Amino acid sequence: MLNLEIHEGKVLVPPLKKLSFPILSPSEEGFDSKNIYNAALIKERGTVVMLYRAESKEDNITGRIGLALSKDGVEFLRHPKPIIEPEYDYEKRGVEDPRIVKVGNNYYLTYTGYDGKVAKLCLATSKNLVTWEKHGPIFEEFPQTNGWTKSGAILPMKMSNGKFKGEYIMYFGDSNIWLAHSEDLIHWEYIEEPVLRPREGKFDSILVEPGPPAIMTDLGIVLIYNSAGMYDGIRKYKAGIAVFDREDPTKLVARSEEPILEPTYEWEINGWVDNVVFIEGLVEHEGRIYLYYGGADRYIGLAYWE
Repeated sequence: MLNLEIHEGKVLVPPLKKLSFPILSPSEEGFDSKNIYNAALIKERGTVVMLYRAESKEDNITGRIGLALSKDGVEFLRHPKPIIEPEYDYEKRGVEDPRIVKVGNNYYLTYTGYDGKVAKLCLATSKNLVTWEKHGPIFEEFPQTNGWTKSGAILPMKMSNGKFKGEYIMYFGDSNIWLAHSEDLIHWEYIEEPVLRPREGKFDSILVEPGPPAIMTDLGIVLIYNSAGMYDGIRKYKAGIAVFDREDPTKLVARSEEPILEPTYEWEINGWVDNVVFIEGLVEHEGRIYLYYGGADRYIGLAYWE
């Protein structure tokens, strides 16, 4: 599991290694011919399953969700057609940025539905990872951001103690990070005050946004998060780690002072959106913890801890 330490409110993290090349790039043609990035990952019967955001050169849809499979977690075979596409008005311009958990026999997928004006955090469920039932936007209204919600990272187990005992929790948002709670993983209520905010003068000074699903550990609830900050007038996306209290998921225990991942390779620096690494998927596989991330909103990269 994650080998983290906490010292005086700071998360100490072993350095990530990353592959120097993208593990997936846009296809020559088809629904993922322009950009392929921001993937959710889950492991099923020894197979690493990826659900990724894809954009086509042939239209202006901002996202469809594709499927790819791998035995080693590095080389993936893609399904030829998207498994989730825009259907309803709230997502007519795109279905984007999936994150996935499995609870019991069901898969729960949070994603962004974009109608061309407002992005809303949405939910879909499946029993086989291929056919999905959509449940619509999770929050019909969210006054804190004029209805704009994104990036839902669910903890795939019920809280065993504290205020939310017997409920599931989810971290969400793409400016600050808020907490929501649910009894059934379908209907959610949010807490009005953010639980994580940007920090002036740090790598996460502009925004913070959840990464992969949250993880319960002995140290607390671990949330890998994405962020943006300014560097010599250039906006750069980097990733950090936050740890919340095991019984009170609104209480921040510790946070990384330095980013755990940042753009360094040319394909992370130059792309559809420059200077971006953006983590959404995590799996344990063959003795490593694999983190899958979007590089410059055009490629999918892989970083790992031994």
